[in-house]
Amino acid sequence: MMIGLPGRRTRTTIALTTTALVASLALTACGGSSSAKGTDGKLNVVASFYPMEFLAQQIGKDHVSVTDLTAPGVEPHDLELTAKQVAGVQKADAIVYLKGLQPTVDQAVDQSSAKTKVDATAASPLVDHHLDEGSEGGDAHKDKGPAGDPHIWLDPARYAAIAKSVGDGFAKADPSHAEDYRKNTDELVTKLTALDQEFQAGLKDVKTKTFVTSHAAFGYLADHYGLTQVAINGVDPESEPTPARLAEVQKAAKDNGVTTIFFETLVSPKLADTVAKDLGLKTAVLDPLEGVKDPSKDDYLSVMRQNLANLQAALGAPAGTPSPAATS
Repeated sequence: MMIGLPGRRTRTTIALTTTALVASLALTACGGSSSAKGTDGKLNVVASFYPMEFLAQQIGKDHVSVTDLTAPGVEPHDLELTAKQVAGVQKADAIVYLKGLQPTVDQAVDQSSAKTKVDATAASPLVDHHLDEGSEGGDAHKDKGPAGDPHIWLDPARYAAIAKSVGDGFAKADPSHAEDYRKNTDELVTKLTALDQEFQAGLKDVKTKTFVTSHAAFGYLADHYGLTQVAINGVDPESEPTPARLAEVQKAAKDNGVTTIFFETLVSPKLADTVAKDLGLKTAVLDPLEGVKDPSKDDYLSVMRQNLANLQAALGAPAGTPSPAATS
C-alpha cells in the first residue's frame, strides 16, 4: 500500500551519443555480432545494474563473464552509456536488464544482436504505485520513465521469479551447462524464499505498519508484507517535494506513530534529516539496492537483511521477534 505522492521532475536522460551509435554500427559491420560463447569459453553476459548483475553472477557462476553497465556507487537512473559500453552490449551473448528503468540501456539492447535478452519485467510485470499522483500538468510525465514502479527486486518473491527467467535464458544460450544453471537457480530461489520468510516473520507483529522514506522505492515490499509506505519523493529521489506534500508526510507520521525517517545510500540524506528534525524523529537507512558500494562486503541478501533489521527497529517489532542475523 502507498500514500499518494507529489509530482516529480523527470530526470534529464541524455540519449546515446552519436559516437556510441557509430561505434555499435561499426562493430556490427565488422562482424562483431553475438556468438555462442566469448573468447574465454564463458558466456558473455551484460547486466544493466546491480540487481541484474547479482542474478547473473549467482546463476552463471564460473560459466559466465558478467559486465555491469552501472558502476558501484552510481545511481542507475543517471546512467549514460559510453561508446565502449554500447559496443559491449552489441557483443554480448546474453543481456539481463529491466526495461524502462534506463532508457540508454534500452536503446543499446534494441540495437544488440544478442540472441538472449532477459527483461525482468517479463517475469514480474510492473505495478502502478501512483508515483506521479498529485503532479502538476496531469499527463505531463505519462511517456517518461517506466510504465509503473520499477523497484520489483525489493520483493524477494518477485525477485525469485526474475531469477527463474534468467536461469531459463542462460540454459537456452548455453545448453552445455544448462543443468548447472538450473541447479544454481534453484539454490538462489531457495535463499530468496528463506529471505521472504524472514521478512514475513520479522514484520508480522510490529507496532505500526507505516514507514516514511525519502524515495518511493518500497511499494512492492510494502504490498507484500502488509505495510504502508509514505514517501516524501516519488520515483525520482532527487526531486523536491511541495510544501503540501511535506505537510501530508508530517501528518501521516504523527497519526501512525512513526519514529524514523528513512533515507537511502546513493543520494544525499539532507531531505530526510530536515523532515526528521522538524518532527523530532530519528533517521536510518532503507537501501533500495539499486547499487552496492562495496560488493566485496555486501550483496543483495545481506543488504536486504539489514533493511529488515532497520524496519523492525523503526516499526517496533516486539521482543523475541526473530532477527535477520539469527536466521541468516
